[in-house]
Amino acid sequence: MKYRKLGNTGLNVSALSFGASSLGGVFRDVRKEEGIRTVHTAIDMGINLIDVSPYYGLTKAEAVLGEALRTIPRDRCVLSTKAGRYGQDEFDFSAERVIRSAEESMRRLGTDYLDILLLHDIEFGTPEQVLEEGIPALEQLKTSGKIRFFGVSGLPLNMMEAVLSRTSPDVILSYCHYSLNDTTLLGLLPSLERQGTGLINASPLSMGLLGNRDVPEWHPADEDIRAVCRRAAEHCRRQGADIAKLAIQFSTSNERIPTTLVSTATPEHIRNNILWTEEPLDEPLLREVLEILKPIDGATWPSGRPEWGEQPNRQSGERRS
Repeated sequence: MKYRKLGNTGLNVSALSFGASSLGGVFRDVRKEEGIRTVHTAIDMGINLIDVSPYYGLTKAEAVLGEALRTIPRDRCVLSTKAGRYGQDEFDFSAERVIRSAEESMRRLGTDYLDILLLHDIEFGTPEQVLEEGIPALEQLKTSGKIRFFGVSGLPLNMMEAVLSRTSPDVILSYCHYSLNDTTLLGLLPSLERQGTGLINASPLSMGLLGNRDVPEWHPADEDIRAVCRRAAEHCRRQGADIAKLAIQFSTSNERIPTTLVSTATPEHIRNNILWTEEPLDEPLLREVLEILKPIDGATWPSGRPEWGEQPNRQSGERRS
């Protein structure tokens, strides 16, 4: 496993990290014992960053993860969780709720401190509450020693630029913007590197667009994006390859991306994901797939409140070839 520096935090994190949303049964029903084995497999094979949220499974993911970590020395894991989102449409970034949420998460996770606490999907809160209550609450928690580092998560990159211009988060979590079909996250890297802000990249499979199963009905991507991603997956299959493998290798191979989150609750899957990162990329196949995906290069979807500013459906990004 490769390890990289997470901004100016001083943390060295695994290039592939574990997204614990699957432990909450977000994608399918998961037996607790299977989820615990998956966590142990991930850590035993070198993953040291685990990210979760009280929203995943409505606190179930945190509870299962906490049980899994009981037998793991605390210093073997960089533990990240979130505050502010508690249900499908339940958001509260007030100072009181953020502080209470951190305490609740620590109890479920069986720890007296968090390495990282992120405000979850901030585009669904008002800029005023996020910036004037949520962020100061995180700063208070850091000063008190309850958390080591803080930051925000969300989809729109223009929102991340706004946050970086007005605050100094230690870390941000961005998803679906550094994958085979969308590398627009590269445009944010200069700002992150200038401020020393650590970056967690999530969803290298673009929430299921880059896989061999049917895209979930809830996925916000339009049919144009889905159709092109299907063609890319089919091309890989014809070559005897798995687009999921190519996608994970692509996202973890960029040295400027400290870590990429993947989520699964199957020991075999997390083992395969880790082993894939140690294999060389099939460069000819990568070029072919990027060419297929070119018509939707940087295509995304709107998310959150209009107060954060315009969110174009298509954004340009630099490609790796």
